[in-house]
Formats: sequence, structure tokens, C-alpha cells
Amino acid sequence: MVVTSQGNHTTPVRPWPGEPGVVATTANSPVKKRSSPRKGRRPTVTRSAAARRRDLPVALLLILPAVIGFATFYAYPTLRGIYLSFTEFHVLSPPKWVGLANFRELFGDDVFWHSLLVTGYFVLLSVVFGTLTSLVTAVVLDRVTRSSALRGVILLPFLISNVIAALVWQWMLDPTLGIVNIALKHLTGHSVLFFGSGGWAIPSLAAISVWKWMGYYALLIFAGLQTIPPTIYEAGRVDGASEIQMFRRLTVPLLRPILVMVVVLTVINSFQLFDIVQVTTEGGPANASNVLQMYIYRKAFRQFDFGYAATMSLALFALLIAVTFTQLRLARANESDLS
Repeated sequence: MVVTSQGNHTTPVRPWPGEPGVVATTANSPVKKRSSPRKGRRPTVTRSAAARRRDLPVALLLILPAVIGFATFYAYPTLRGIYLSFTEFHVLSPPKWVGLANFRELFGDDVFWHSLLVTGYFVLLSVVFGTLTSLVTAVVLDRVTRSSALRGVILLPFLISNVIAALVWQWMLDPTLGIVNIALKHLTGHSVLFFGSGGWAIPSLAAISVWKWMGYYALLIFAGLQTIPPTIYEAGRVDGASEIQMFRRLTVPLLRPILVMVVVLTVINSFQLFDIVQVTTEGGPANASNVLQMYIYRKAFRQFDFGYAATMSLALFALLIAVTFTQLRLARANESDLS
């Protein structure tokens, strides 16, 4: 506040925000400035530490259900599984500590390595065809039509249970009554054993998985396409680039973070494949579709060798961590050509 003197009257004048106060009592009196705040003084805190401490019990109470759920269904099973991987455990007898014996057995288990190769083959097919199909579908949705109804139709397979999807496709691909084989027989004169042939089992399972997840991944990529400025495509058209050239040179590089996320999710979901295999092939024929999750299930719930099954689960967990970390490092997931 500034007080100025005009004759025998003093008139208060409000200073500018942040201006130090000035007081003048008479016209001839010297101007006296207030002392400015000392440097280093702490600013006024709106909420005291005592108030924050009073809010702490309420905050802990609100997050308590989530913490209990995480500890019960994630943390404890994980720690228990790590412990059982070092034991010999057959349900009816208490766990017996065997150290690294299960891991030595794992390295010499031919069925395990065969199951890992089969799983890797399935993951490769799912990642390549799933990512390409989702990317093309998202680009068509973005450049041709943005109908909400069409997006809902594309998302429908993702909303169906894996077991229901596997049953429906098993009926459709049946060698005698399946509609797909009926159409193939009319076109080629013979049917195909999609689930009964060693060469067709894994590609058929991969096709079901791609169909199941394509809509979800396409919507993720479609959301990423919305972040690309239209001026980039306008500049490409001015330079004479075709749609295919803009797709290769502009769309794909600018979508790198989204595509990396889609690939990582596809790899994780593909390594965890179980229900589709259990419903359709049960690992056959002749272990041609015996993926790693199926082998773990057989060891645990058919042979009741929970210790060795926990060892394979721990190995799969470490493999997923290594693969995911490598993907993120090599693909530079946090970088985009848009910046």
C-alpha cells in the first residue's frame, strides 16, 4: 500500500502486484520503503505436515483393498512358486528341498525344449501376422472410414471368451462338418485337417489368436494414428508421395512407440497360450502343438509334479522379462520420429 499526501489529506494508492510497499506522510517527507523479505525464507505452505499426517490413515485405508488383492493373488503366489521351484513337491507330501536339481533336469528335458520351440513358432506367427493385420486395419479405419459402428464390430472378437472362440473355430474347421472345409472341398476337391495335422496345427492356432486380438490391437494403433498431424500427410502429397510411400515412410516410423507396445503385448499373450490349445488340440497331434503352458499344466495337474512345473514357470517368467527388455531396448520404444 502506498500513501501519498496531497495538502492536508492522505490518499492510499494500491501498489502493483509484487511491488514493495511505499509510505509517504507528507509531500516533503522522504520515501520510506519496507524491507524486502530475506532471501532463502521458505514460502508459506498451504497444508501443514500435521494435516498431511491426519490424511495418511484415510489414504492407507483406501489403497488397502488393492494391496490385499495384489499380495494375495500376485505377490504370494510368485514367491511361493519361486520357493517350490527349488523343491520336490507332489501335493500329498510336504515340499522337499532339492536345490538346483529341478533346473538340471530342465536343461536335459527334450520335451521342454521341443515345447519351447513350438511356442516360439506360434509366437513368431502371431506377432508377424497379428501386427501386420492390426496395422492395416487401423490405417483403413483412419483413412477410409471412422465409423464407430465398424470399430465396435472389429472389437467384438476381443470381447468373446477364448474358450468360446476356440470352440466356434473348432466347429468351423472340422474336417467333415466344418463350414470352412465344406467350402474348401467345393473349391479344391479335398478338405484340410487343420487341427489333426502336424503342419497345420500351430498355424491354425495362430490364426485363431490373430482373429481374437486383432480388433484390440487395431484400436490401439488407431488411437496412435490420431496423434499424427494431418499436415505431415499434406506435405507428403505435395512432394508427390503415393499412399503406399506415405505408409512406409511416414506412418510406420511415427507409430514406433505404439507398434512396440503392440508387439510386446502380443509376445506376452502368445507365450501364455493355453486355453485355445486345451480346447482344440490338447497338445496334439504327436506333441505338434504342445506349447510350453500345456506342458506345464500336464506336469502340474496330471503328473502332480508341482516342483518341476514351478521350475518351468520360473524359466518362462525369466524368458519373458529378457525378451521384453530386449524388444524395448532394440526398438527404442520411448522415441518417435514425430519429435
